Amino acid sequence: MQRIKRQFSVWLLLLVATLGMQAAQARELPDFTELVKQAAPGVVNISTTRQVERRSMPFSGPQGQEIPEIFRHFFGDQIPFGQGGIPGGSEERHSLGSGFIIDKEGYILTNAHVVDGADEVVVRLNDRRELNAEVVGSDAKTDVALLKVDAKDLPTLNIGDSNQLEVGEWVAAIGSPFGFDHSVTSGIVSAIDRTLPSDAYVPFIQTDVAINPGNSGGPLFNLDGQVVGINSQIFTRSGGFMGLSFAIPINVAMDIADQLRSEGRVSRGWLGVVIQPVSRDLAESFGLDGAKGALIAEVAPDTPAADAGLKAGDIILSVNGEEVDRSTTLPRLIGRASPGSKVELEVLRNGERVDETVTVGDWPQEAQAGTSGAGQDPQSRLGVTVAALEKEQLERLDLESGVRVVQVDPAGVAAKAGVSAGDIIVSLDQQDIDSPEQLAEVIGQVEGNRAVPLRLYRDGRSLFVALRLGNGE
Repeated sequence: MQRIKRQFSVWLLLLVATLGMQAAQARELPDFTELVKQAAPGVVNISTTRQVERRSMPFSGPQGQEIPEIFRHFFGDQIPFGQGGIPGGSEERHSLGSGFIIDKEGYILTNAHVVDGADEVVVRLNDRRELNAEVVGSDAKTDVALLKVDAKDLPTLNIGDSNQLEVGEWVAAIGSPFGFDHSVTSGIVSAIDRTLPSDAYVPFIQTDVAINPGNSGGPLFNLDGQVVGINSQIFTRSGGFMGLSFAIPINVAMDIADQLRSEGRVSRGWLGVVIQPVSRDLAESFGLDGAKGALIAEVAPDTPAADAGLKAGDIILSVNGEEVDRSTTLPRLIGRASPGSKVELEVLRNGERVDETVTVGDWPQEAQAGTSGAGQDPQSRLGVTVAALEKEQLERLDLESGVRVVQVDPAGVAAKAGVSAGDIIVSLDQQDIDSPEQLAEVIGQVEGNRAVPLRLYRDGRSLFVALRLGNGE
């Protein structure tokens, strides 16, 4: 009997200790109630309206929405097509997103894709006021847009420092998932400095905070109630949250917002090179100790890289002392340099490390593709950024017309057709292309979802590919 009593006492002590540990752990979990009370007034709901041409399409479910596979930008069309679609005419489409106030005079940050192509943008404040908003400017490369409403003394949010974020840190989001205003979700920072396939200029914050359609453009907070990011994308195979969400660091977003507010456009550094990753085999073949850096596959003529003497086969290892650990890091480091400024590059050339000083240029077509207003850049239908060719360059290539492809959106129609950076677009839809402006004009003239021929010049020969541009929606 005494033995049983002793065993029971031990079990009881263990149970009490376990319950005590669980209670202590519960007490250590973060409490977001005060954060929400203070921050909620500065978070807004954003609704947009745009006129689109009707098109025929098969019935795809009760909401007529196609299910994305990966990295979907999550504001979605709320008005579905009818069963079978109705050809001809136009209709209004409405979309929902989130945003937050950064200036009491009415400046609001959100995602560029939330307001892309919108004819009308309406902001609903926490006090239920609804105000029409002007799109001051947007930047597709970072997915940041700046709005302005006519109001004074608005509640603002505290802006934090995203560079201080650490993996494992608690964070919270406030937004309007599926239109449910001021919904709060929380989680931890899963990773930092994530590079997504089509977003080379953003070092994303990865979290496990539940984010769904409608959260897009809303703020991500740290435990001090400071905004550290803008919720932008999710990894999904179903269209809903699957445990991975991505936010734009607030330091990146505020830099873009400052440029849009002061200049109406975004400037970012540009070298004029085509780069590729360095595999283990390539690293060994170039005498490099490890797969790192960005390998220059091509240097475009009359560009900052060409002027500085960079060559195909060079491997860029660092920019101003910051290591280029992978090829996707280079655009980010160069992009944040001011056009006209000098950057110091460490380059591996012919097995030796050399230092090169480059005066960076301004990204071609940035004024057209980067901002102002809510309209869509026609070149985004093709999914490329191009640069003009000088007469001497055309003569050297034995071409009468053409523009060089500088960057290709991996998710765009051009990439799907096999267009690559470094290709020269000679003609589109049987029209010769002699400037980036003309390319945009020709793209804008292509109506409907029809295939058009694109003539390219690549590696000393010409070839045609068929492009289906879609409706520019």
